[in-house]
Amino acid sequence: MEARDRLALALDVDDLVEAVRLARLLRPWFGFAKVGLELFSAAGPEAIGAMRSLGYSVFCDVKLHDIPNTVRGAARVLGSIGVDLLTLHAAGGEVMLRAGVEGLTEGAEAAGLPAPRALAVTILTSEGRRSTVLDERVADAVESGCAGVVCSAADVRAAKRLAPRLLAVVPGIRPEGVPAHDQAAPATPRAALDEGADILVIGRAVTGAADPAAAAAALARDV
Repeated sequence: MEARDRLALALDVDDLVEAVRLARLLRPWFGFAKVGLELFSAAGPEAIGAMRSLGYSVFCDVKLHDIPNTVRGAARVLGSIGVDLLTLHAAGGEVMLRAGVEGLTEGAEAAGLPAPRALAVTILTSEGRRSTVLDERVADAVESGCAGVVCSAADVRAAKRLAPRLLAVVPGIRPEGVPAHDQAAPATPRAALDEGADILVIGRAVTGAADPAAAAAALARDV
């Protein structure tokens, strides 16, 4: 894999024009564009279409968590508009996760698109405590058919030990010398990869830098 195939650009902004500007500028170093709640609330499906038109794989990080039927319907819509990765909150349990996986697959199939992958969010990286619920949530991710999990670098080894084939997507990445902000369990890119991370989610460390392109280039070299 090239470095860019392991890097997701977190576009945590509330303006589609700014998101497109950043995505265009940083396209050489990132394979995935992460559309989170803030950008999706501001621009909706248009944000996903904009990132697809720029050549990105789209990581839709909206952490669906509701009754199974609602999650299935929402996931079906998102699958039909071309997301490649979609987050479901593992706190919803195995039945809800399975409904999300099935809806996502149905939506993509109906639209004639490649099969997307569902990711179960285990424990939010803003939470300082590590919890015994990790094992249960990873097990639910496996049983429900999720392709991977979202977890902190500190939890990757435990998750991979339980389910080696799951994709491990790790947010909270901060190169040396970059503030942790609200991340309780930050990690450098190298440390996360050494723990077994497959995809690193990078946001403010690059988008908030004085020279985002230079920051992205330095990070890609490290990866």
